Formats: sequence, structure tokens, C-alpha cells
Amino acid sequence: MSGSAQRRSLSFGAEAAAYERGRPSYPPEAIDWLLPHGAHTVLDLGAGTGKLTTRLVERGLDVVAVDPIPEMLEVLRVSLPDTPALLGTAEEIPLPDNSVDAVLVAQAWHWFDPARALEEIARVLRPGGRLGLVWNNRDERSGWVKDLGQIIGHEVDPFTQTVELPAPFSDVSRHQVEWTSYLTPQALIDLVASRSYCITSPEQVRTRTLDRVRELLSTHPALANSTGLALPYVTVCVRATLS
Repeated sequence: MSGSAQRRSLSFGAEAAAYERGRPSYPPEAIDWLLPHGAHTVLDLGAGTGKLTTRLVERGLDVVAVDPIPEMLEVLRVSLPDTPALLGTAEEIPLPDNSVDAVLVAQAWHWFDPARALEEIARVLRPGGRLGLVWNNRDERSGWVKDLGQIIGHEVDPFTQTVELPAPFSDVSRHQVEWTSYLTPQALIDLVASRSYCITSPEQVRTRTLDRVRELLSTHPALANSTGLALPYVTVCVRATLS
């Protein structure tokens, strides 16, 4: 990872509260598909403020959250005080060998060094364990969501998004779920404010970006005078089994 990318990957702590307020959770169908049957112990790697961790804990799973940013983990610990939340990275996971049934990575794979992360994930997984990756992508086929992308940067194409997972992982497969997140106008501002490029932009650029989002909210026919927004997503999932 380049120095610039690493700075961006560690920038979220400055906006941990906005991240928690603005970022969406993950649809149950996606989590069902990612988790192996009979999984009990799950590592949420790159857990952030616990968006996915919460959904896993609600299922009665034994969850460990790992993230490199202390401020993000502090938010997670407030909402999930009984869940182990460990400071660590995908390249140096603070868990013993063969200790979890599944490793899930939500919205974070692009920050990892893939070769080193895969080696570490294979180390902590039990034989036959599952690696599951998941991304929420805004569905920009909708008019106002496409306009939002022109302001804050377009998403990758969720209909072609995938990732290579080499040996020792096998049975790689992909799934996508289309769903809608409902949020307030302020939560949309928080979502934008919590994006790494916005956090790391010069203050003038950051302010201009957020002002343009506020202008979109006040002038777009689908958004003006609305107290609730329907933001469509395509959640992309990739899973593989440790051979």
C-alpha cells in the first residue's frame, strides 16, 4: 500500500462518529450467504465502528472485532461492550492459529495488502473455514444517486465488482443483494463526511463538497423538503473456503 493510501486507510478515526451515524448496515440475506453453516466463532476484520459486528452478535455468534484505528474501536466498544475489540491489522491479526470458523471483511478489503492478509487469514481460520468479503455500493442507476456520485465520486460498478482469492482458498463464488437504506438528510451528510477522501481533503475542498451535497438535498426534486431519503444499494459478496 502506498503512503497516501495508508494515510487514507487510517484517516477514519477523525470522523468515527460520523461514520457510525451515516454508514449503512448490511442486509441479512448477504450475511446469511457469507456465513458457513454451523459457524460459531467469527472474526470481523477491519470492523470499524461495528456495523457488521452488530449484525453478527445479534445472531448469537462468538465475535471478535479487529481494527487498526483506536477511535473506531472506541465507538464499537460503547455499543458492544461484551464483544472483544482488538487493535490490529489484516497483515498481523492478533489471534492464535486455527481459532475462528469464519473471517468476514466488510468494506475494507481494498485497504489490505492482499498477499499478506490472505496468509494471516488462512493462519487464523480452522481447516474448511470461510472467508467472506462484502461491499455496500450505492446503486447509481437512480437519478439523484447518480448526481450524488458526480459530487463525491462514483462507486465501482457493483454488477461487475469481484476479487481474486488464490490458493489455499477454493470454491470462490459471488452474490449480490439489491436493497434500500432509509436515512435522514443529516445522515447523508455524515456518510459523505466519513469517506476517506473527504476526511483527508484540504478544509476548503471538504467544505465545498459538503456544501454541494447540501445543495443537492435542498434543490433536487426527489429530495427537496424531504425528511427521509431512500438510498438504493447493491451489496456485493464474495466467499471462499480454506482448503
